[in-house]
Amino acid sequence: MNAALRNRLLAIAASAVLASGTAYVASQQPSAEVVLAMELGSHFESSGRHIGTPYVDHLGKGQPLTVCNGITGPGVEAGRYYTREDCHRMELPRYREAEKQAKNRLRYWDTYNAWVRASFIDMVFNLGPGALDGTTIQRLANAGDLAGACAQMPRWVYGTVSGQRTRLPGLEARRDATRELCAEWGKDGHFSAGLLVP
Repeated sequence: MNAALRNRLLAIAASAVLASGTAYVASQQPSAEVVLAMELGSHFESSGRHIGTPYVDHLGKGQPLTVCNGITGPGVEAGRYYTREDCHRMELPRYREAEKQAKNRLRYWDTYNAWVRASFIDMVFNLGPGALDGTTIQRLANAGDLAGACAQMPRWVYGTVSGQRTRLPGLEARRDATRELCAEWGKDGHFSAGLLVP
């Protein structure tokens, strides 16, 4: 994982720890893992480059009209300008849905730390609802083999380019980052240990 992303994730974690001591309605705030997953998405989808006018994603299935950090489908209108606030309003419900999908499919979800949860949320957001269904990742995680499940993440790096199944460098970097979060962050001896524990 590159240093810039690592530092942003740690800053988010520090903010979440500080915010946990303040009074606010928790149900209105996204979980720490959703906020972390949104940062992953922002980093790997566009790093803010696609705030504004939608573009055609030539690597996406069906080459969808895309805006913000990977948002496609209903609500994305050609020619409309999307602000950062518009993007946040569109992205947050989709990340919350990804969190719900992952939680419903992974038996030991409640035992995972926020880093592990964020890695799974990012995968579901990126790959779509039901992405974990029937996968080796799901089977291993539900058998209690989280390390084995994390090790499977780098397998999900293919897209279609000119009709051919192709490894995509952007997905390779993204999956390496989620594998690292899943397998190492929050564990004893790691620099992130003690931050955002369940």
